[in-house]
Amino acid sequence: MTVGLTTRMTDAGPEAVAAAAQCLREGGLLGFPTETVYGLGADAANAAAIARLYQAKGRPAFNPLIAHVSDLQAAQRIARFDSQALRLAESFWPGPLTLVLPKTPDCPVADLATAGLDTVAVRVPAHPVARALLQAFGGAVVAPSANRSGHVSPTTAAHVRADLDGRIDWIVDGGPVEVGVESTIVGCFEPPMLLRPGGLPREAIERLLGRLLVSVPQDAENATAQPLAPGMLASHYAPRTPVRLRARDVRPGEALLAFGPVALPGLDNAVAVMNLSERGDLAEAATRLFGYLRALDTAGGTGIAVMPVPEHGLGEAINDRLRRAAA
Repeated sequence: MTVGLTTRMTDAGPEAVAAAAQCLREGGLLGFPTETVYGLGADAANAAAIARLYQAKGRPAFNPLIAHVSDLQAAQRIARFDSQALRLAESFWPGPLTLVLPKTPDCPVADLATAGLDTVAVRVPAHPVARALLQAFGGAVVAPSANRSGHVSPTTAAHVRADLDGRIDWIVDGGPVEVGVESTIVGCFEPPMLLRPGGLPREAIERLLGRLLVSVPQDAENATAQPLAPGMLASHYAPRTPVRLRARDVRPGEALLAFGPVALPGLDNAVAVMNLSERGDLAEAATRLFGYLRALDTAGGTGIAVMPVPEHGLGEAINDRLRRAAA
C-alpha cells in the first residue's frame, strides 16, 4: 500500500466477499463491517501486511490488535481456553466480546499483532459480512477500527473512506453497524479482568461467571505504557474539536452532544445539537455515538459539550469512549 492509491469501495455480496478474501491473502488492507464498528482487516499471520496497517492508521506499534476468526474452533487454534473462557465463548460468540488468552504454542498470529505479548486478543464477530469474509479467508484477520489512530471510530463505510481513502486497498460496504461501540474486552486471568468496556455489558458477563470482573485503571498517567489489550490508550477515539464532559450548560460557540431531554442553560448558544437518544435509550445512544461525534466535529464549534450519560449497562462503554475522546 502506498499513500495516494485509489481505494476501491464496493457493496457487500458474495462476489465482493470472495474478492476481499483474496485481497487479504495478497497482503491487502480491507475496511469491512462488524456488528460493533467497521474494522481495518489484514492477514493476522502476515507481519508485512500488519506493518502496513499500523502505517495506514498511524497506530502505535505497542498497541496490540484483535484477531477475528470465524468460530470457536478457529479461535482454539490460536489461543488456549480454560473452562471459564469456554463458558464465555459458548455464551457470547458470535458477538461483541473479545477474550485475551494465552497463545497456543503454534499460534500463527504475528508477534507484531500481539505487540510481543504472550497473550492474544480474539473474538468471533456476529456481522454476516464479517463472518462470510472470515469463512472465505480461512484464517485469522486482525482488525482494529478502520480510522486514523485516535480519531473517532467508523460506523459506516463513508466514515472509513473519510479517514483512510488513499491509504488502504478496499472498503466493503455492509451498511451502518448495529452496536456502534467496540467489543468488550475481558482478560481471562485470575481473577478475570474487564480490560475495556464495550458492546456487551459488564453485568451480563458477571452474571454468567457468578463473580465480579476486576477493573483495570486506565488513566492518563499510563498513556505511554504498553497496554494489555487494544483500545486501552488514555487518549483514543478523539475528535479534533475539544470535548467537555458532563456539561450542565452550553457555552457560546459550543456544539452539544445531548442525551435524553434537553433543557440546559445556554442552549441557544449551541452551533449544533445532536441527541444520542431523546428517550434515554443507551442502546440507541451507542449506535449513534461515533457518527454524532464525527458530525459535531465538523460543525465549526469551539468545543463539544457532552451531557451526562448513566454509567450502567452500555453507558459504561459510552462513557469510556467519551472520556478517551476528551483526554
